[in-house]
Amino acid sequence: MRAAVAALGAADPTPAQLRAMVGPPLQDGFAQVLGVPPADVPRAVAAYRAHYSAGALLDVTVHDGVPDLLGALRVAGAVLAVATSKPETFAVRVLEHTGLLPAFAGVHGATLDGAVRHKEQVVAAALAAHPDGLRPVLVGDRAQDVLGAAVHGLPCIGAGWGPAEDGELAAAGAVVVVGTPGEVLPALTRI
Repeated sequence: MRAAVAALGAADPTPAQLRAMVGPPLQDGFAQVLGVPPADVPRAVAAYRAHYSAGALLDVTVHDGVPDLLGALRVAGAVLAVATSKPETFAVRVLEHTGLLPAFAGVHGATLDGAVRHKEQVVAAALAAHPDGLRPVLVGDRAQDVLGAAVHGLPCIGAGWGPAEDGELAAAGAVVVVGTPGEVLPALTRI
């Protein structure tokens, strides 16, 4: 984000603004969170993506317990798919880099042209690609995840270990908010 706003000659984002950028589609975040004028949003997106794709996207850590959760879900017969507002090509690179890609039957994300970028759109793509999935549930860490799942009538388990503000996931309608990846499987059995 800092590289993108610097390319525009804008002020450095605050920590609160940076946190708020995690979740919404990039175009929306630049306009609504950082106040980038609509005419400058494409330039901001291009600057961000240039910096991100040059290597910043690999500066990630996997939360403790996530690989174990994915393994347990697969053993239980779950079909796992990613539905992200991040461009699909970037999501695949991140998952490859972290070694998590083999856990997923599919990765569904935004398109680089921005035509598909909202959570309900990528959830729709995931549902269409995996029609045999029984009782789909979304696990998400921002309000956009909860709301995107709700559009399709899906329950959402709030990943409380993520970047959401206190109370955000419950207020958005998550059926339950769990504090660790280890709590997801028991929450799934309850719902």
